[in-house]
Amino acid sequence: MYPGTFAASTPDKPALIMAETGETLTYAQLDERSLRLARALAAAGLVKGDVVAMIADNSPEALEIYWAAQRSGLYVTAINHHLSADEVSYVVADSGAKAVLVAGSKAELAEVVAKEVAAPGLWLAYRGSIDGYGDYEATLAAAGTDPLPAQPRGADMLYSSGTTGRPKGIKPPLPPRNIDEPGDQYVGLLGHVFKFGPDSVYLSPAPIYHTAPLRFCATVQAMGGTVVMMAKWHDERALEFMQNYQVTHAQFVPTMFVRFLKLDDAVRTSYDLSTLRVAIHAAAPCPVEVKAAMLDWWGDTIYEYYGATEASGLTFIDSAGWRTHPGSVGRAFLGVLHICDDDGTELKSGEDGTVFFEREEIPFVYHNDPEKTRSSQHPEHPTWTTTGDIGHVDDEGFLYLTDRKAFMIISGGVNIYPQEVEDCLALHPKVTDVAVIGVPDPEMGEAVKAVVQPAPGATPGPELAEELIEFVRSRIAHYKAPRSVDFDDELPRTPAGKLLKRRLKDRYVNQ
Repeated sequence: MYPGTFAASTPDKPALIMAETGETLTYAQLDERSLRLARALAAAGLVKGDVVAMIADNSPEALEIYWAAQRSGLYVTAINHHLSADEVSYVVADSGAKAVLVAGSKAELAEVVAKEVAAPGLWLAYRGSIDGYGDYEATLAAAGTDPLPAQPRGADMLYSSGTTGRPKGIKPPLPPRNIDEPGDQYVGLLGHVFKFGPDSVYLSPAPIYHTAPLRFCATVQAMGGTVVMMAKWHDERALEFMQNYQVTHAQFVPTMFVRFLKLDDAVRTSYDLSTLRVAIHAAAPCPVEVKAAMLDWWGDTIYEYYGATEASGLTFIDSAGWRTHPGSVGRAFLGVLHICDDDGTELKSGEDGTVFFEREEIPFVYHNDPEKTRSSQHPEHPTWTTTGDIGHVDDEGFLYLTDRKAFMIISGGVNIYPQEVEDCLALHPKVTDVAVIGVPDPEMGEAVKAVVQPAPGATPGPELAEELIEFVRSRIAHYKAPRSVDFDDELPRTPAGKLLKRRLKDRYVNQ
């Protein structure tokens, strides 16, 4: 299924509503506008397997662009507009994009990119004019609505966050089917696991250029539901939108849960969330205390999955499963889990190692980087792939994540995983946000440092630093506790809440 299916059966149903303004895109409008854009892309010479790049804010056009590519056999590359102009230019050039579509709100960035890349193709701006770009609305109006001769299914080619070096495009094979034929893996998996359907009203609070918002919004529309998209995250307003739009499904990251919980009780409990059936969370490990508090508040509506942009595999756990396996991200429901040591030897239950997922075929390659592709594969089993996470499974097959291998701290020859320390500090009443990193130490190699955004009213300084260190020591092994604590007004996070730990660590490593 795809939006055209519902344009025929329920043309006036909202496919998307902008939460703050109520602006609505119906299924009939989404189908027609994505068709017009698909025709414009074909007229510009794009053929199956080519790339459409978009520098999008949270607006209806982002999903028009997505579906135009999907019904044309094209790859769509959504680019983080918070990257520098140099980084965005790199992605546009590296992807080989033959069409670049940009939100007018990103004019300053887009003008630099057009000059730096200077490649031929279809360059369009919507909701504003940009030097070097054509007019999106005029292009759609001229394209016409004659049916396309063929509608091969496209795919996304999204770029990694670039925690080490330049971001890399994650390129899956194109599906061997047309857009209106069954077989979409996300429709099958997410529809079954999270109970999406035509009656779903899905709140999407995160930037659309991120993997989960883009894929989940598209899946909701592929099943005939309604997406309620927030233009920008706001703690209390998210609760307001859930109430006012009678949201049935929503997706969050753990940071959002923490911010919900730090609202005044009278505020956060004043909203009617009785229509909520499924609250999904992912993107980062959720501290046990945070999730337990959310379960106390929202009950058994909370579902968690673990995966990555690479889609090499997925795990899933519902509320009941988590209550009996606290801290787990669930069992595999896409791929087979393997935990291996640095040599590739599979480990026993309970032993920490690199998390691999086994698939029948190689699920992706890194665009223009065969060496990175090889490094993501098991040395003896190329269909076992990893994104570098560390964890273990128990005797029942439940996965517990420890941390990212790239951020592991080695202090005095001992491995320390920052996530455990961050989880410990996350709910301290004087902490709004926290990151734990390893910093150079002449004696130990690396020392554990916490960088803390103090809560309102808390006074940063030596006394608070000592209080936080002692708080950690009272709860986990002393050697894992921070040797020092720095304070900052705000930690570097993406708008979706992901911590940019590499950027933070560079402050200390490059001093």
